[in-house]
Amino acid sequence: MTATDVPVAGPVLLAGAGVSGLGAAKLLAQTPVSFAVADDDAGKLARIAEIAGPNFLGGLTTEETGRTAGDYPTVVTSPGWRPDSPLLSAARDAGCEVFGDVELCFRLDRAGVFGPPRDWLVVTGTNGKTTTTGMLAAIMQETGSYTGKRAIACGNIGVAVGDALTTEPRVDVLVAELSSFQLHWSDTLTPDAGVLLNLAEDHIDWHGSFDAYASSKAKVFESSVAVAGSDDPKVLRYAEQSGRNGIIGFTLREPEAGQVGIVDGTIVSRIGEKISGGARVPVEITPVDGIEPAGQAGVLDALAAAAVAVTQGAAPEHIHRGLHGYHVSGHRGAVVHSSGGVTWVDNSKATNPHAADSALRGAIGGAGHGAGGHESKIVWVAGGQLKGADVDELVAQHARRFRAVALLGVDREEIARAVDKHAPDIPVFSTDSTDPHEAMRAAVDFAAQHARPGDAVILAPAAASLDMYSGMAQRGNIFAASARALDGKHDA
Repeated sequence: MTATDVPVAGPVLLAGAGVSGLGAAKLLAQTPVSFAVADDDAGKLARIAEIAGPNFLGGLTTEETGRTAGDYPTVVTSPGWRPDSPLLSAARDAGCEVFGDVELCFRLDRAGVFGPPRDWLVVTGTNGKTTTTGMLAAIMQETGSYTGKRAIACGNIGVAVGDALTTEPRVDVLVAELSSFQLHWSDTLTPDAGVLLNLAEDHIDWHGSFDAYASSKAKVFESSVAVAGSDDPKVLRYAEQSGRNGIIGFTLREPEAGQVGIVDGTIVSRIGEKISGGARVPVEITPVDGIEPAGQAGVLDALAAAAVAVTQGAAPEHIHRGLHGYHVSGHRGAVVHSSGGVTWVDNSKATNPHAADSALRGAIGGAGHGAGGHESKIVWVAGGQLKGADVDELVAQHARRFRAVALLGVDREEIARAVDKHAPDIPVFSTDSTDPHEAMRAAVDFAAQHARPGDAVILAPAAASLDMYSGMAQRGNIFAASARALDGKHDA
């Protein structure tokens, strides 16, 4: 292999020596292209130097490379770097090509650097990406037992895309969950199939506007096969703006031609319908009963996965086995404790208002009557980093279902104002503690004091977790532990 065989102009500057930068360095180290790395963390730079090989030009501070950006025709950035970062701005001003690590993976794969190009199936959207990706990977693994193609979930779930390209045994189908950041920094990425699940306000602080955020997501409509959530008007608007014809849809309703949908509790496909007696007959795929996670959000994810899978030649039996063999991972609606007729639900993954809306709609509380004949309701535990998103509509939609609200995190007061506006009579607790354990214990204690038999206490933060926690998993784990510890307090 020579440098001219690699579709990247060198020398390359890697902006950031974190997880993404390390992955990009591992890939470039297997090519003749020389590269340098910009990062202010000497420890991270030393780690890259250990694996970089003879083409490594060394590590530089971001200030140094900001002054000499023009020395590098190509800059590969970690996805979290904002477009207005000084180094990236200087690189663009100097005429450099700037793109992300996933774009690098796609270019190297399509050029055959790591063998015959893989099939790329990309999943994006505001919510449901991880579940849909897991479902689709499970289906393609079932399909692979017949086709011989090995599939893997990658991107922001499972393994990094770069690791998937170089792993042994070889992976033939990349089912990749991609964020708006990764898509923003992609220019030529054209998957074999891509699905946009839904759109709602998220990461506005990074993108600068909802349109910029949504436009990054809508890049998946450039895929060879494009799939869209037909029940989401925002998705439909961006699908129309793409000018793309023949977009496949998925819907909770009875499907139209070119869609996957629901008929009498069964997922059916009208993509390439059978003709029977002169009439087109939808293809039955699988009942929705038994699919995890239960509820509308889980069914939508299953429909999206099924729609993509159908376009890739998966048979109904493959889709059936994949969907019913898939089990939801933690922090996505798991019941973590039950005591005294109260159910405690961890949906820490609901890191924006759209996801919290889905979590609250699928909640147990508010759908019946508890002991003593009172209406079951929800005690909502929320708060964290809103990232510029508006919670007013979320609170308005669910206000009547709240028994009480417990708030924590940096943007808790914004949520408190919305609750005061739409549900002024319900009890609200807000802790200013920044200790992750202390704050969650206080919220859980308050929730326990107000929940009645038949109610559900739902952790659906509507916000990111990094103001107080190492991630949404730690937040959910501490919530679960605090809820379970209540029994010990009562016993004492």
